[in-house]
Amino acid sequence: MNAAAEIARPHLRQHEPMARHTSWRVGGPADVYVEPHDLPELQAFLAGLPAGTPLLWVGLGSNLLVRDGGFRGAVVCLGKGFAGIEPIDERTLTVGAAVPCAKLAQQLGRAGLAGGEFLAGIPGTVGGALAMNAGAHGGETWQRVRTVQTIDRAGNVHRRTPADYRIAYRSVAGPPDEWFIGAEFSFEPADAESVQAAIHALLRRRAATQPLRQANAGSVFRNPPGDHAARLIEAAGLKGLTVGKAQVSTVHANFIVNLGGARAADIETLIDTLQQRVAAAFGVRLEPEVRRVGEAG
Repeated sequence: MNAAAEIARPHLRQHEPMARHTSWRVGGPADVYVEPHDLPELQAFLAGLPAGTPLLWVGLGSNLLVRDGGFRGAVVCLGKGFAGIEPIDERTLTVGAAVPCAKLAQQLGRAGLAGGEFLAGIPGTVGGALAMNAGAHGGETWQRVRTVQTIDRAGNVHRRTPADYRIAYRSVAGPPDEWFIGAEFSFEPADAESVQAAIHALLRRRAATQPLRQANAGSVFRNPPGDHAARLIEAAGLKGLTVGKAQVSTVHANFIVNLGGARAADIETLIDTLQQRVAAAFGVRLEPEVRRVGEAG
């Protein structure tokens, strides 16, 4: 990892606890944690990284479980140079991968652009939303994508279109060893007050139905075809199930919350238990949305 030292010291830390960078507030140390502030810094870091070094890209740390033993490799969290929102024309925007989805939704509301209201309910960044086709309330990220900008391990930048990817419900597959650093999105001009009202209604609904005051990572499982993971979990009598300091939320059964002091192992045990018991009760195997990485503690 010596090549990583080329990045300015304030942007790189060794043995960084990932509990500081995940929305569950759990996770052991990463060998290297780097925050490149702009594209040249990112390119220099990637170009100098030893071949085969595992890479983990993190935004707001939602939808991610880092195990207690930490991550043996380099964690990349894009800095302010990737957090811009720039209009191209009256309906198209260029958006950096580090922009929080909620911030993008707010800007769309002010600009009177419709079709992205659902982004207000996504607790991650645009980069993460692109990587998993994040969605909520009937909207999905890739419905609005015109082009994306990616970077590979050598630091080369690519411009790609949706035709370069296989896109499905909470799933995106494309060129290997490339990561999203920005995208162009298209929306429809609309009355700004109406768009903002729709966003505010969505946020009120989210606050009433999700455990926003407790550390969580968003929805744990994908909804199976024709059903909802939360309904199955609750019907199996698992709402409120607790392992250590982790609990199946009593507000929304497809959320697992950190009650304070949970370990990643507690959360992972709950995930596995929910899968097993829902399968036993209903013959349905729930598929996690949450990505699990790293080594057991």
